[in-house]
Amino acid sequence: MTAGPAAGDSAGTEPAGDVHTERADTGTEPTGNTSAAPAGNTGAEPGADTAAAPTPPLGRNYWRLFTSSALTNFGDGLMSVAVVWLATALTRDPLWITVVGLASRLPWLLFSLPAGVITDRYDRRYLVAAMDVVRFAAVGAFAVVLLVHQQGLPTPAELAAGAPEPDQSTLLLIALTALAVILGFAEVLRDNTAQTLLPSVVDQRLLEKANGRMWGAETALNNFVGPPLAGFLVALAITVPFGANAVFLGISAVLIAGLSGSFRPRGGPNGPRGRISWRAEIGAGLSWLWRHRLLRSLALLLGASNFAGAIPMVLFVLFAQDVLGLFEGWQFGLLLTGMATGAIAGSLVAERIVARLTEGRCLLLALVTFAVGYGATGLLSSAPVVWLMSVLIGLAIVTWNVITVSLRQRIIPDHLLGRVNSVYRFFGWGTISVGTLLGGLLVTWLEPAVGREWALRFPFLLAAALSALLVPYAWTRVNNTAIQQARAAAIDP
Repeated sequence: MTAGPAAGDSAGTEPAGDVHTERADTGTEPTGNTSAAPAGNTGAEPGADTAAAPTPPLGRNYWRLFTSSALTNFGDGLMSVAVVWLATALTRDPLWITVVGLASRLPWLLFSLPAGVITDRYDRRYLVAAMDVVRFAAVGAFAVVLLVHQQGLPTPAELAAGAPEPDQSTLLLIALTALAVILGFAEVLRDNTAQTLLPSVVDQRLLEKANGRMWGAETALNNFVGPPLAGFLVALAITVPFGANAVFLGISAVLIAGLSGSFRPRGGPNGPRGRISWRAEIGAGLSWLWRHRLLRSLALLLGASNFAGAIPMVLFVLFAQDVLGLFEGWQFGLLLTGMATGAIAGSLVAERIVARLTEGRCLLLALVTFAVGYGATGLLSSAPVVWLMSVLIGLAIVTWNVITVSLRQRIIPDHLLGRVNSVYRFFGWGTISVGTLLGGLLVTWLEPAVGREWALRFPFLLAAALSALLVPYAWTRVNNTAIQQARAAAIDP
């Protein structure tokens, strides 16, 4: 389970996964196969009659980006279990575990807007590769620290049964928090840049197909393959998932650096040059998004939904252990495959679902699904039911992202893509850090009054109530009429 639609709303990440952006591109250089039309420019205005033009293949550049995304998401899947499992083997204090979770989310609140300015100034290919190198170094260094200090660590079950915290717990928790901070800042810039990179890699007519395949692979590896495998690996050696992730990040950096073509921002008056005027450039992205009623509404909905989802999910590992009784790493890993199962299904059928129900109805149905999923999870004590709710939430997340990410990639001009996308993600992802902090504080405050079990259940019920309240707001703002009008305005501004 993840914190609402953010999973998958980022290209080449995480969650991926808010992947981890659609824009009309003009004047681009050919990338990949130079015999094909330039990536992102079909040679005709979007919406023009292009029936006579054959649809080009996804191309070599796309498959490099795809492989990079698959590897990094596989590593993220391993880390998603390894990090929280290590934290629960070091402490049972919900506030300490919240701090670790908050450390990885806070950069989205602090760095999203500057990251957009950077994305619109430099070659996006090298920015993505550079951030993979930073993550490779950070994860590799932590793996060495953990290797040196792993002796004598208890299992989460032993710690929950009353075993004392290990002597090295404070050192390792500080190192784990530092790692989360470094990865968080790197991922903000990496994911924002990767999402703006995709429209320059594939033809505009292939955006839904490219995004769908990317999300399917990312979700499968991040949530379906990585977590259960990590559950088995941590039983062998807690350092293995961290070391494997470092290797994957190194390979990803090489793949991205090898993309052919130009990936500098296009379409600006003269392109960004000289000293960065942070206020003016961030303001340009903010004002563009705020004037666009549909994207503004979607950004606010994403932020509110992710805020609601982050409240219970920060301590989901404790919920799985203390409420569901899943104290084995492989059990927790299997539980996390529920969302992946739904997301994979969504990547295969989202187009057909949208075609049948329409985009506006699908977005509303996704919000309803989040409310039902969180509510059922908070009320019941059955791991299979929680897994099933995760499946439904995963399906809703991917359907939401296929609609909204492809829409953004078509509507936002390329020269503003990084900044507008970063503002969108500031609203959409920045709230996760606030929800994460609130979730940890709620459990800490409630536990003395209602006991640990209901303290861990209450955040799910609160998330369900907040998700339900979003439906009336979305009803009049993200309907089919608004979506069609936004598309028409982008084609003929």
